Amino acid sequence: MLLSFVTLLLLTFTSLAAKVKDFYTFKVVNIRGKLVSLEKYRGSVSLVVNVASECGFTEGHYRALQQLHRDLGPYHFNVLAFPCNQFGQQEPGSDKEIESLARRTYSVSFPMFSKIAVVGTGANNAFKYLVESIGKEPDWNFWKFLVDPNGKVVDAWGPKVPVEEIRPQVTALVRQVILKKKDEL
Repeated sequence: MLLSFVTLLLLTFTSLAAKVKDFYTFKVVNIRGKLVSLEKYRGSVSLVVNVASECGFTEGHYRALQQLHRDLGPYHFNVLAFPCNQFGQQEPGSDKEIESLARRTYSVSFPMFSKIAVVGTGANNAFKYLVESIGKEPDWNFWKFLVDPNGKVVDAWGPKVPVEEIRPQVTALVRQVILKKKDEL
């Protein structure tokens, strides 16, 4: 009797834990070395991107991501950039160097985080969640994962898909958030 009660209790907690987990439940280190709970972005749409400073996609993506952040940022949207050196060693610098280049060269104002691995055994847990959720794994720099306000992954695109091409889908999701917030007032 006691054993079946304990088993039932464990199954219940496991089920609850599985239901609760989403992108915003993770903690990461920002580009300045501070631990940040992604919970602060809950309620907003996020475009999560693994970035690299020395990639052929760098200029076009950084500029387009910054423009998207500038246009939609005031409306419950964030670009969340995670530098990664796994693909072609195209992000060799320190966090300080990466941030300086992004801010100085591309006027980046969106949140940036500490350099991480996005695939393999050493992958950051937040990225493991993104990959497992959508079944698409980054194989190069500038993979983009669209996350809804509840932390669920909506879609993902590789680096050959320009930001401008996904803008309508991002904008539509942001529009849904705006309408929901208006309804709550």
